Amino acid sequence: MLNLLIELGNLKRLPRTGWLLRGVASPESIADHSFRTAIIALFLADELVKRGVSINVERAVRIALLHDVGEARITDVPLTAQGYLNKGEAERKAVMELLLKSPLPEEYFGLWREYEEESTLEGKLVKFADRLEMLIQAYEYEKAGFSDLDEFWEVVERLRESEFYSYFRDIVEDLVERRSLVKQ
Repeated sequence: MLNLLIELGNLKRLPRTGWLLRGVASPESIADHSFRTAIIALFLADELVKRGVSINVERAVRIALLHDVGEARITDVPLTAQGYLNKGEAERKAVMELLLKSPLPEEYFGLWREYEEESTLEGKLVKFADRLEMLIQAYEYEKAGFSDLDEFWEVVERLRESEFYSYFRDIVEDLVERRSLVKQ
């Protein structure tokens, strides 16, 4: 397990490359992104429970913590490169090698798959949280003066199409409104 823990430390050092390609000089690390995604997933899952939705909060947080572990090996492949690579297959292979060849239970790989395949309510929520986190980060970078980040905002439509949009419409639309004020 120690070798796995050391290798996962790469996530703290690896930058999110999409931001680098758009001129953000010192972008967040993959671990930075994963942490806030997990916090968002926790808060959103708790809110869904308050609203009577039957969701396993712990499972959602566990999925969020695992959703980017494969990037410790394959790095954060930017959208522009994904069209040339089979990122899904590469990440699946990396996660399999990291998690299934470790002393950890196979359950961890299953949790990662729930995210990738959006096969459970919890996996879908983490995907929503992942996208929301990226938009919050894009907003923060634009607020700090970085431009050329429009492509990241294309994911707003995916959030609006999500089954969770009706619950978190105010958050998404408030973020879009704040961005419009920064862009003026």
